[in-house]
Formats: sequence, C-alpha cells, structure tokens
Amino acid sequence: MPFLAKLTALPSSRRRPTVSRVAATVGLIAGLIVPSIAEARGVIRDAETEGLIRDYAAPIFRSAGLGSQNIKIHIVNDKNFNAFVVDGHNMFFNAGTLMISKTPNQVIGVIAHETGHITGGHLARLRSQVARMQSTALALQLLGLAAMVGGGLAGVPNAGQIGMGAMAGGQDAAMRSFMAYRQTEESSADQAAMTFLNATGQSGRGMLQTFDVLADKLRGIQGINPYLMSHPLPQTRIAQLRALVESSPHYDVEDSPELKHRHNLVRAKLSGFLEKPDAALNRYRQDETLAGDYARAIATYRKSGVDAAMPYIDKLIAAQPNWPYFYEIKGQFLFESGRGKEAIGPLRQAVAIAPHEALIQIMLSQAMLSTEDNRYLDEVIRNLRKALVQEPQSAMGYRQLAMAYGRKGDLTKSSGARRNFLSRASLASAEAYFYEGRLREAKMMAKRAQNGLSGGTPQWLRAQDILDFQMPTRKK
Repeated sequence: MPFLAKLTALPSSRRRPTVSRVAATVGLIAGLIVPSIAEARGVIRDAETEGLIRDYAAPIFRSAGLGSQNIKIHIVNDKNFNAFVVDGHNMFFNAGTLMISKTPNQVIGVIAHETGHITGGHLARLRSQVARMQSTALALQLLGLAAMVGGGLAGVPNAGQIGMGAMAGGQDAAMRSFMAYRQTEESSADQAAMTFLNATGQSGRGMLQTFDVLADKLRGIQGINPYLMSHPLPQTRIAQLRALVESSPHYDVEDSPELKHRHNLVRAKLSGFLEKPDAALNRYRQDETLAGDYARAIATYRKSGVDAAMPYIDKLIAAQPNWPYFYEIKGQFLFESGRGKEAIGPLRQAVAIAPHEALIQIMLSQAMLSTEDNRYLDEVIRNLRKALVQEPQSAMGYRQLAMAYGRKGDLTKSSGARRNFLSRASLASAEAYFYEGRLREAKMMAKRAQNGLSGGTPQWLRAQDILDFQMPTRKK
C-alpha cells in the first residue's frame, strides 16, 4: 500500500472559481463534514485495492447510466464497516468494509446501494434541505450527524450518544424532520440497488448479508432515537429487501473464482497493513493460500523488516509471476528501507505488467530520484507526466516532478533552458501545494512560475488558474 493521503476539501475543478456562493458553500460543507471520519483518519491510496473496487463498481455504474460520470471511490483508513456518498462524483468506503466482507458480492451490494443514492437525486435534495436550515451552524450539525450516525450503525462505539449530543441545543424539530426525510431515501436506494444487480446478472444476497451484520451491531446499542437514524429500522428494512432479493432470478449466482481470489488478496493486504502485525499473523496463521502468504509478508515486514519478509514476497512472485502488485510491494519495501536502487527493478516490472497504474509509476519515480543518479531524470519526468494524467490531483506526484525539473535545471548550462526547467519546477510545486490545500504557498510558487514562462502558454495559464482561485465564502 503506497501511502495514506490527506483528504482535502478543495473543489475538483480549478477552472470554475465563480460558482454561486450559496451552492459552493453547501457543497463545501458536505465535502468537509460528511466524510468526517475520512478527514480524521486519512484516505488510503493503493493501486491494487482501487483497481478491485473499480472492477466491482463498473458494471453497476454502467447499468445505472453513470459509466461516463467518472465517479471516484475513496478508501478511508478505518477498520469499521461503513460507506457513504457526498456528491455525484465521490463515494467513500471504510477499509473495514473490505476487510469484514467475506465475498465480493457483499461489497458490490454496498456499491449498488450507494449508487442508488446518486441516481435517486438524494444528494441534491439533501443539499436543498441543508440550504433551507436556519443557519450554517445547524447545517453543519445535521450533516455531521448524518455521517456519524452512519458510522454508528456500522460499528463505531457510543453511537447511541451521538443523537443525544446532537439534539442538545433546541433544534429537536428540525433534526427529526431532517432524519425522517433521509429514511425514505435509504429504502429507495435499496430498491434501486436490486435493479442494478438484476441488470448485471448479480445476486443481492451479499447486500442482504451486509444488513444482517448491521442489524447484529445495532442490537447491542441502547437508547437510539429512531428519528435520528439515517437508515430505517433494520428489521423493517431487511424484511423489505429479503423479498426483493429472494425473488430475483439471479439469487443463486456466485462470484467468479478469479474475483474471489482478488478479494481475498486485498483483504489480506489490508489486514497486514492496518492491523497490528501480531494480530494479522495470528489471523492468517493457518491460511496456506496466497492470501495468507500476502498477509504474512506484510506483517513480517512491519514487524521484522524487509529481509525477513523477502522470502514470502519471492514466494508470491513465483506463484503468480504476472501479478504486478507483488512486484510493487517488493519495490515498496525496498524503497522504504533505504534501498532505492534495488527497488527500481521490481517497480519497473510492475509498471511493465500494469502500464496504466499511475500510483506505481509515481513510486518508481520516487525510487529513481532517491538514488540521486541524474541518468534517471528524463525517465522520471516521462513517468510522472504520464502518471499525472491519470492522477491529476496527486500532490506527491507533483512534488517528485518539481524535484526532477529542479535537478534538470541545475544541470543545464543554457540560461534559457535552465529558466524553463526551474519555472516548470515552480509550477509543479504550486500544483502540489494547491492539492494539499496550502493556497498561500501555491500562489507564491505559481507567480514564480509565471515569471519564467511565456504568457498565454498552457503552463502559464495553469499558473494563472491557481492565482485566480478563491475559496468560496459564506454570505453574512
């Protein structure tokens, strides 16, 4: 797993700074508050895990008419079971959703349900409800409550206290109205999910199994006000869903062996990285599959270092030599252990097998730059420019690109070429700061970049975008 990325709340497009203030404020509130768990714990970026979820989601999105909407799925560093959407372009999954789900179909059911919220227009109506609230403070309270109650139903401790705390302050009627409004949408999303699953020839059993788990969690929680639930009462919801699932002609459809294998690998990977090493080793102690070796490799690395883990990694590669993520993990461990030059070989092999995996290209570039061998600079720049087409908001990628351009500038004797390289380095730094949410530094570097760029060129205009950008402000 390459890294945990800090979640930023900047709008996805820099070229639309003149959005209506009311709409922008509500959108930013949703972006900041609803994924509160994500913001607190970080977002995991991992090529293998993201690729698996993309493959789970693609048929569902196509059947829902969202295939061209470029919906991004973010993995939150949280071991509890939860998922939520905040707009029509971003879906959040706790890592625990994958770790706890025993089959691909269970995760696919969650994706289908969250897609139902998008197609149902629930998110737009949610923002409309929030916009009509008495104050921004109440809007924040409501959206925060929606996210936290969702977390409570998924296993976050003390969920019963969340509603009571939120009710304090005299907004009881508004709260009850808001949450009652949400309940009908959850049932609607369930029905839409079954439509998508049937259209793609998949069973709804996984979604039903998921709700059984949530119901078990809820039985141990006391004092929850039903009006403060963001989901209908479990027994009612499960009964409604069971009728839909069992009447489906695809009820008995099973996940493919290949998909089950990939699912098990990702579960093992997340366990190895997110659980304590001894806990992961104990969990997979008697598992002799590749998934077991994967978990042991990662947990052993975290506990005892790269040399102790290497026999497990080499065993994985020997068993499945065309799987790029085994080479990626080998390269990652070597790079993180200060052995960047040794990491280049396996990372190159991973890129050769999976040439469109931008996160691996960025890590390969990091490993090359760590050697301080300037012979790699042109290859680094090519790799990063290609990767940033796929990952246009990667602060890490822009940081590496700035470093590569800076070194090229230092090595160049021609004053014109030097100025060009250093200006590109400044622009890449501006992009990195921008996507980290550090606007003051981003504008400073954008201005520096413009001083060395020809006016009107694409690079100069990109710098101007950053200089022109202003965070939307709330009307007083």
